[in-house]
Amino acid sequence: MARHDASELAQRLGRQAEAVCKRYLSNGHRAGRYWVVGDAQNNPGRSMFVRLTGPDAGKGAAGKWTDAATAEHGDLLDIIRESCGLVDFKDVADEARSFLSLPRPEPDPVPRPSASAAPAGSPEASRRLFAMAQPIARTIVEAHLRKRAITALHETGNLRFHPRCYYRPEGGGPTETWPAMIAAVTDLAGVQTGAHRTWLLPDGSDKAPVETPRRAMGNLLGHGVRFGVAQDVLAAGEGIETVLSPRQVLPHMPMVAALSAAHLAAILFPATLRRLYVLRDRDPAGDGARDSLVARARSVGIEAISVSPIAEDFNEDLRWRGVDALRATLTEQLHPDDVHRFVEG
Repeated sequence: MARHDASELAQRLGRQAEAVCKRYLSNGHRAGRYWVVGDAQNNPGRSMFVRLTGPDAGKGAAGKWTDAATAEHGDLLDIIRESCGLVDFKDVADEARSFLSLPRPEPDPVPRPSASAAPAGSPEASRRLFAMAQPIARTIVEAHLRKRAITALHETGNLRFHPRCYYRPEGGGPTETWPAMIAAVTDLAGVQTGAHRTWLLPDGSDKAPVETPRRAMGNLLGHGVRFGVAQDVLAAGEGIETVLSPRQVLPHMPMVAALSAAHLAAILFPATLRRLYVLRDRDPAGDGARDSLVARARSVGIEAISVSPIAEDFNEDLRWRGVDALRATLTEQLHPDDVHRFVEG
């Protein structure tokens, strides 16, 4: 049978909208022309409305839904994905075909990348995840960063907000959805090679209560989350918050977050780089990464300067000691030329 794309599957499901709702939104009920339920995860309630009748496509199509509590909307493929806790489109499509009693598409005679799905954890999957997210302005990502005293959010286009990012426990168990900060990992040319997810509480006040609230995907080695474009000077650190904190007083210094101590030690250097600041975390892994990175930089003629916080990391310095104290700490450790060039205050 011919391959069915997403729109055709959604239309077929729409023709059986009430049956789909009875299967996947069993905690809801019919109310006139709509199926009423709490949300797309099939929780009880009355905030989400699924249209049961209407045309196959366009405005008012059968199967279209809106959640009045969150302003989210979608079609019945989204319902299947959310209620079943699926991640990859292929799995969603297979479940939809099973419901519709449609055969699965014949495999391609020669394996090739799918137009509708990307291998889990691949660079392509990371690019699709980032593309699905939205800018952080006026979202809980911005609220989360501001709670961490990070208010200078210029050149943060590689940070985005995903309202319902899948989280799968490493030891098994049901897939959960949490809001998340999605960060694009890029190479020296600015090409996205991976993504980093930080799952958050719905109000942005802290990280989500999951076992590993931070995870990366894609090709990370040598790359990082970049803020500004490096030329002759670059500052590099492990975490996103560790890097964004010094930017409160060094707003024009290009920086990169490598996302772990091991990856910090392996970052690639721009060809024009002349001076590298290593933003150290005060722990054994941070010390090892610093020493390795400083040695690598100096071996290729780059001046490398280790910069240390007073507390465990620079975000703790920013939150507990304040901007002026952080400015003083950094100014003491920068090259004199860079104090005049980058320190704002």
